[in-house]
Amino acid sequence: MRGNIPNDLITVAAAQRLLGVSRPTMSRLIKDGVIRHFPDPLDRRVKLVSRVEVLALKMPRAEAA
Repeated sequence: MRGNIPNDLITVAAAQRLLGVSRPTMSRLIKDGVIRHFPDPLDRRVKLVSRVEVLALKMPRAEAA
């Protein structure tokens, strides 16, 4: 890891697909601090999230089914 930035970053769109949630739901998860976001070093307009954090959210839902 570079400082506090995880090294498994994926785009918000990819995280959205992994979780199977809508864009507003994904935005709410980020805004509420459920998932941390980081700026893309190549394009500061793009938000990146940790794949591990996204998968950690998905696991409880999969276990409940």
